[in-house]
Amino acid sequence: MSTTETNSTVFDAARRRSWRRTIVGAALVCLTATACAPPKPATVSLRVAGSVPDAHVTIDDQYLGAFAYVAKKGVALPPGQHRITVEKSGYFAWDRVVEAREGDPPIKLDVVLVEIPD
Repeated sequence: MSTTETNSTVFDAARRRSWRRTIVGAALVCLTATACAPPKPATVSLRVAGSVPDAHVTIDDQYLGAFAYVAKKGVALPPGQHRITVEKSGYFAWDRVVEAREGDPPIKLDVVLVEIPD
């Protein structure tokens, strides 16, 4: 084996070791980043049903949208107390406070709006 062949073999071996270190380092960075990411907060599913699809739904003073949309999609509630309000012009507001606890089954609410008498 000539000096040039020996140098080439040594250079190739060093390049492979460097490549392996790079791959192992990248894998460690990925694993560490994943392990250090904050866990996703546990949520409880809120499901609503009712007969006034164009009413407005608010949770904790945040407007969510039309009742029909919220009924179709549901809502992921973080643990804690939440005020659910459903409103429509010409009807009394429907208002409930619910407690969402981690691991609880979905919270199901049947909303019935009562028309305001003339």
